[in-house]
Amino acid sequence: MTLQEAIAARHSVRQYQEKPIEASIIERLNEEIDLCNREGNLHIQLVANEPKAFAGGMAKYGKFRGVSNYLAMVAPKGADESIGYYGERLVLLAQTLGLNSCWVGLSFRKQPDKYTIADGEKLHCVIALGYGANQGVQHPMRPMEKFVIANGPLPDWFRRGMEAALLAPTAVNQQKFEFELINDHTVATRARFTMIGYGKMDLGIAKYHFEVAAGKENFTWK
Repeated sequence: MTLQEAIAARHSVRQYQEKPIEASIIERLNEEIDLCNREGNLHIQLVANEPKAFAGGMAKYGKFRGVSNYLAMVAPKGADESIGYYGERLVLLAQTLGLNSCWVGLSFRKQPDKYTIADGEKLHCVIALGYGANQGVQHPMRPMEKFVIANGPLPDWFRRGMEAALLAPTAVNQQKFEFELINDHTVATRARFTMIGYGKMDLGIAKYHFEVAAGKENFTWK
């Protein structure tokens, strides 16, 4: 499965099978986590075989079941966009490896003895991982024009990027972002105001989707 195929196949999954993740897959994920942490100045950690975070009332309220593996998205304060970008890079890799996932902002209990948080860092959220009891469902799609600013026709690579960006998971499917085609090869992005929060994190997720589908060779970020 390619990353573009993973973008189309991946949906949020909240119920998981009681099946441990194979050691070889954990090793591959940890390799990519190390790369993401170095590139993004992050401190993401994989927590495996730990069911307590999703054993409480908040998890039940969020309809989570069987979650015992997750990514602890630890990073410096203010790193929300990077958390989104690199977190989704890990999510799509997990999808290519046969795993399902779900971004989780509130419906879990913190387990501070299972990951390390250094001075100046915080746990921004977690990402549930594992073998889904189902494959999830696609969120409703909105017209591309609601998210784009451009003064002329959209190049094919930009359209491909936007189609992928609109498949990106966002908090309660709010999709509070916009992409602007400034010239033939330059793209700017903005997180729109949201009462819910997570706007910058959602923007980072959408930017990674856009980049994968548009092709980094076709444009530069402003």
